[in-house]
Amino acid sequence: MNEPQAPPSYPFTEAVALDVDPRYAELRRDEPVVRVGCPYGEDAWLVTSHADVKTVLGDRRFSRALAREHDESRLTPLPIHTSILGMDAPDHTRLRRLLAKAFTTQRVERLRPRIEREAHRLLDNLVAQGPPGDLMEDFAVPYAGTVVCDLLGVPFPDRAQFRGWLDAFSATTVMSEDEIEQDTKRLHDYIRQLMVNRERDPQDDLITAMVKARDEEDKLSETELVELASVLLIAGHETVSSQLIDSIHVLLTHPEQRALLQGRPDLMPSAVEELLRYVPLISHVTFARYAAQDVELGGTTVRAGESALPAIPSANRDESVFVDPDRLDLARTHNPHLGFGYGSHRCLGAPLARLEMRVALDALLSRLPDVRCAVPVADLEWKEGMQVRSLLNLPVTW
Repeated sequence: MNEPQAPPSYPFTEAVALDVDPRYAELRRDEPVVRVGCPYGEDAWLVTSHADVKTVLGDRRFSRALAREHDESRLTPLPIHTSILGMDAPDHTRLRRLLAKAFTTQRVERLRPRIEREAHRLLDNLVAQGPPGDLMEDFAVPYAGTVVCDLLGVPFPDRAQFRGWLDAFSATTVMSEDEIEQDTKRLHDYIRQLMVNRERDPQDDLITAMVKARDEEDKLSETELVELASVLLIAGHETVSSQLIDSIHVLLTHPEQRALLQGRPDLMPSAVEELLRYVPLISHVTFARYAAQDVELGGTTVRAGESALPAIPSANRDESVFVDPDRLDLARTHNPHLGFGYGSHRCLGAPLARLEMRVALDALLSRLPDVRCAVPVADLEWKEGMQVRSLLNLPVTW
């Protein structure tokens, strides 16, 4: 009897710059739900179409909490069950409700003056230094870092200490298990000390609010608080700075679209949505969801206890949803992208991230209208072995 054939290894290729693997388009057409072997953990169903990815992300028949009962299908050496990212309702609802008030559109909009001042302060410094400059280290990183540190109540000067620890969250091949565990512990210990400081000296920040919720309302355990604050710091610092620098790179390499935006600043909201769709920020897939019961998905039955890996970069290029999906179109009107996820785990910080993107791009293009790469695009270096795609630096002149 023939042995069953092993599923193909996933990822199919290493992520290169901001390229999207052409294999996804083939799978969306021929086999939108396909069995794959992961670098770590169990085999999984890779889900590539927009509709099916939405189902995996939004249908309660798929669970994040069940991943703890399995050797989770994953690309990282260690599973990431951290806090809200590894929960289902009602625990997930409890934590999400606690944070929701901090990220309402109205509250975020009140942050606009502070965010605008920071963008222009950094550009003032860049202009004063004169060209060339590095938009990664001199703009995107300190900009995103300042905003999230202000929101949480993390001393911004401490970023020199904690920034390296944040990579442990999304490292795939660039860090060992021991290194990931050590850096995660360092980050958690740092957050615990901030909690102690806020108990002694409360401030008008999110960590103080979470400490009060733990102490007064019994809504958060210490572990939940530490893990949740860590996730927020990582998302607000590394994820936002990566999305911003990748988006700037896209604009610099699509001069016609950039000129359109500079001539029509009113397009900025749609431009940001298009950049969130077009940039494959997640190198491959998001966290596995486990089927709580048999689910029909893309013509395939995902059995109870099996995992599904949603490929957002593929979903955001689905030709059945987006017209000419591989083309950047900053004036795109129909754009139901999944850049912030979908369903109960949809990114809580989406309103803040949108505002940061709009402010930063508007400030950059108005202050440095002729900004351009200072080196050939082919010479730009990208982070390797990470779940999140990002340039290491972006040298520019003007």
